[in-house]
Amino acid sequence: MDGYEDPANWTPEPVRSRGVLALRFIGTVLFLPALYVFWLAAVVVLVVVSTFTEAIASVSMDRAIERIRRLPSWCVSWPELRHEGDSAYYRARVDKVVAGWTARASAPRTPKKTLPPVECAIPLRDYRAVGGQYVAQVALAQGWELRPTDVRKEVRLWWSAAS
Repeated sequence: MDGYEDPANWTPEPVRSRGVLALRFIGTVLFLPALYVFWLAAVVVLVVVSTFTEAIASVSMDRAIERIRRLPSWCVSWPELRHEGDSAYYRARVDKVVAGWTARASAPRTPKKTLPPVECAIPLRDYRAVGGQYVAQVALAQGWELRPTDVRKEVRLWWSAAS
């Protein structure tokens, strides 16, 4: 097993100070709505343009929507502010996220529908207080395999039953 795949090297992140988290939360509350309005406007422009050019819509629409759905890494949500350092909360969060990905990946294939996902990435905000090691333990127990990853940003997994 390579060093990047060794879960023993993956420890929890240090607890961040309440002051810094509060400032980041205030910045999130003030800046994030403006960012969402910007991305929504970009999607609307893209839809208008896509009525004239089908090729642009098929390639760019998914990327634009994905950017709206994901929170920037600097953002701090209310649950993160309240539960910083609470390992029980983050264990439950990891269990829920991995179970959700497992349910999607193990779903039976349906004709004329997209295939279930075989890869996923669990972001740091979901496992900060318990570390990547706990994510790896939960995922390996449910049939996932580790992929090359930067544990300070995310843990990448691959559904082993897909092969």
